[in-house]
Amino acid sequence: MEETGAARAYGAALAGGGFDFRKFARQPQTIVRLLSWIFAIVVFACVTSEGYINPSYSSQAKCVFNQSDPACHYAVGVGVLAFLACGVFLLLDAYMPLMSNAQERKYVVVADLGFSGVWTLMWFVCFCLLATLWGRTQDVSAIPEDAAHAIVAFSFFSIATWGILTYFALARYRHGVDDVTIPTYTEPPADLHAPRMPYPPTYAPTSYTPTTYNPTTYSSYPGNGPDVYQQPPFIPGPPPKDEAGYQPPSY
Repeated sequence: MEETGAARAYGAALAGGGFDFRKFARQPQTIVRLLSWIFAIVVFACVTSEGYINPSYSSQAKCVFNQSDPACHYAVGVGVLAFLACGVFLLLDAYMPLMSNAQERKYVVVADLGFSGVWTLMWFVCFCLLATLWGRTQDVSAIPEDAAHAIVAFSFFSIATWGILTYFALARYRHGVDDVTIPTYTEPPADLHAPRMPYPPTYAPTSYTPTTYNPTTYSSYPGNGPDVYQQPPFIPGPPPKDEAGYQPPSY
């Protein structure tokens, strides 16, 4: 059984825990996938081993289903691909809890959903084809009927198992993101019955007394007396030589 109350993404717990083989083996999806794997083995193994006979009028082996070789080839192809896909998806299901990226999990679930849906249809076609051809087969004296019946029966069983796998993949795809809970902070409601704390007293700053600035008086160099500058008296210079004795004309 799956754990309840744990955060999950696309049908698997969030990354961080180890792989639990017992829990993985007890999952319904794992059991159904193993059944699909076994049914695929039965179908293509029976067809390849006992699905062909040599008619009395020909030396070439023919398919037991009304001597339709394409029908046997189709059953073998569907069975082999289903066998390989079951192995791949089993490994991905085991590796899913170790994936820390939710987008990678989404890709795996979408691939599982698409392949399972298509292969449900493929097995349905296979069952209808083999059942119809077996009903048209006239001479069954040299045909191993048990093998033919097993091929038809397990083709029908495969429709059910792959349909269940499609349902599981669809459920994981729909609820993959909704199951992830992101913690959010909510402010607790105020308690109206709690005693109210008094407001703090008004802050009164201390008085500020500015400091008087007295600039430093520097003495003149080199003496230490006051630096007093006196302009020398004005002494007019002698007139220019060219203008000596010049007097302006009188009008």
